[in-house]
Amino acid sequence: MLSPEAERVLRYLVEVEELAEEVLADKRQIVDLDTKRNRNREGLRALQKDLSLSEDVMVCFGNMFIRMPHRETKEMIEKDQEHLDKEIERLRKQLKVKVNRLFEAQGKPELKGFNLNPLNEDELKALKVILKG
Repeated sequence: MLSPEAERVLRYLVEVEELAEEVLADKRQIVDLDTKRNRNREGLRALQKDLSLSEDVMVCFGNMFIRMPHRETKEMIEKDQEHLDKEIERLRKQLKVKVNRLFEAQGKPELKGFNLNPLNEDELKALKVILKG
């Protein structure tokens, strides 16, 4: 049987390990979704180059190829892109929280600048006006 001190250290190590695993799993999922998003972008680009809108195109689903109308294929890929963008953004927001919890569990200070958000278009335009003087 473990002493109370050893048991406390073991619980601490398990907690830190679980938090670290969550962070790594989210990072891996973001990379996988981003890879899929890039493949979709390549597909959209190929559809834009193909000017024959009246013809059907071949689309790969898993390990199967299916012939689909050009317009429907493009709409389907664009919807998938929107879904992937939202999912990646959601995971990134969760990742920030999980990294902070991991640092807190390790007794490290919170990362500085980790919760920054990019400027939106209006803010960027206002900044350019200010800088031009």
